[in-house]
Amino acid sequence: LSFPSGLTHESHKKDVEQVYLRCSEGSIEWMYPTGALIVNLRPNTSPASFKHLTVCIKPFKDSAGANIYLEKTGELKLLVRDGDRSPRKVYCFGYDQGGLFVEATPQQDISRKITGFQYELMSKGMASDLHTVSAPCRPCSDTEVLLAVCTSDFVIRGSIQDVTNEEEEQESIIHVGVNKLYRQKSKVFQLTGESGNWRGQIKTLLECGVRPGDGDFLFTGRMHFGEARLGCAPRFKDFQRMYKEAKDKGLNPCEIGPD
Repeated sequence: LSFPSGLTHESHKKDVEQVYLRCSEGSIEWMYPTGALIVNLRPNTSPASFKHLTVCIKPFKDSAGANIYLEKTGELKLLVRDGDRSPRKVYCFGYDQGGLFVEATPQQDISRKITGFQYELMSKGMASDLHTVSAPCRPCSDTEVLLAVCTSDFVIRGSIQDVTNEEEEQESIIHVGVNKLYRQKSKVFQLTGESGNWRGQIKTLLECGVRPGDGDFLFTGRMHFGEARLGCAPRFKDFQRMYKEAKDKGLNPCEIGPD
């Protein structure tokens, strides 16, 4: 969603505009900001479910010209300060904690400023999976792996072709060669080249220290702001073992071919 240039109503610098967004994900771009925006997220779900929702925003890399606040009953809490260059940082809060108040900051030349961010609404459980503070690189238990197979946005068998480390963003990009595609929510993994191989990229935290290695893994994870984020990723032979053990006991949460 884009808003008209603030240059078109220079005489109304104190204007506050209300916007209502029905989509569960999207982006806002405010060109040459003046005044303020109140962003109301109104998803097409039952109001009873609102307390179970988390809102996450991710400012554009070059976003500038406004502060972004969390607003509830007139009280403001600063989320993103104008000029904050924290690389690729994501800010999350409970839906019931308030809405977004985007206020332009005084500028000598507003024509050089564009404020923008992506937003996503998700269940609190999914958000905690994506933003685990404690032990984010901890290996998953057998139960967690089997549940991840049932609930993840993507599930693939593949190998690590290469790993690119992005120091500035504190992330690693895992370049994956896909041997079997069980599920994918978005077309992250695609056929490439004349050889007809499936490939794709998965992101994870740099601190997890992912390295290229031999053998196949079962990669699971979530889509977040259009990117595949790594969840549980056991070696495939370990997944085969835990899957068979759970199946023999009738404890599999869902069926998926382990081969």
